[in-house]
Formats: sequence, C-alpha cells, structure tokens
Amino acid sequence: MSKVAVVYWSGTGNTEAMANAVVEGAKAAGAEVELFTASEFNASKMDEFDAVAFGCPSMGAEELEESEFAPMFEDCESKLSGKKIALFGSYGWGDGEWMRTWEETCNSDGANLVCDYVICNNEPDEEGLESCKELGNKVATA
Repeated sequence: MSKVAVVYWSGTGNTEAMANAVVEGAKAAGAEVELFTASEFNASKMDEFDAVAFGCPSMGAEELEESEFAPMFEDCESKLSGKKIALFGSYGWGDGEWMRTWEETCNSDGANLVCDYVICNNEPDEEGLESCKELGNKVATA
C-alpha cells in the first residue's frame, strides 16, 4: 500500500474541494492518505510518503500563493528528486501559466510527475472533481 500526502492551500475553498477529491481518488486506489494544509507540511515530512500531491491556486500575476504555500514548497524542493509528485489547483483568470511554470520547476528539481496536472477555472465542476479523483488514483498507484 502506498502512502500519499495531499498538501494544499486554498483561499476560497476551490482548491480545498479539489484536494478532497484527490484524497478520495487515492483512498479508492487503496492508498493510505493524509491531508495537510500548506502550513502543516514541510520538507521534513517528505520522506514519510511514497508520493505527494500538491495543490495551490493561481495568485497575483499567475504565481503560487506567497505567504504560506510558496515558502513551504521551496522548503520541499530539495526532496523532490525522484519523488512521485502530482500537481493541481484552481484559477480565476489567465491561462494556466502558473501551473506550467510550477511543472517546469518540478521537472528541473528531478521530480517524477506521475500524471498531467489538473486545473479548474474557479469552483471545480463535476468533470473537474472527477479529474482530481483520477489524479489521486494515479499518484497512489504510480
């Protein structure tokens, strides 16, 4: 059984809803799953998990949330090499540039991105939530 961390930051609840769907998908695949907010997670926890799904909405000029999520993620970057990772998040404007940039960062850090990222415009609809469940399944079974 794989052990998966789902780590997210959410300002409006949209990315939190996505995180809960990721948890649901990973559990359905048989994984042991722990859900964390960004303030509850750091690099010292990375080695406890086989895989980590990170979720953060687009903020400002299409960037990760700066006060809690970005510092936590930067702390974790040294542990990404070879780690199974999945990315998800919501946005209200733009075209997903923040997610493409984030994916490039993970690739540069040597992460094993186990599936395509999932992004949802504003509140995730049924299709978006299903995509999050699939992401959870993939990160659990990779």
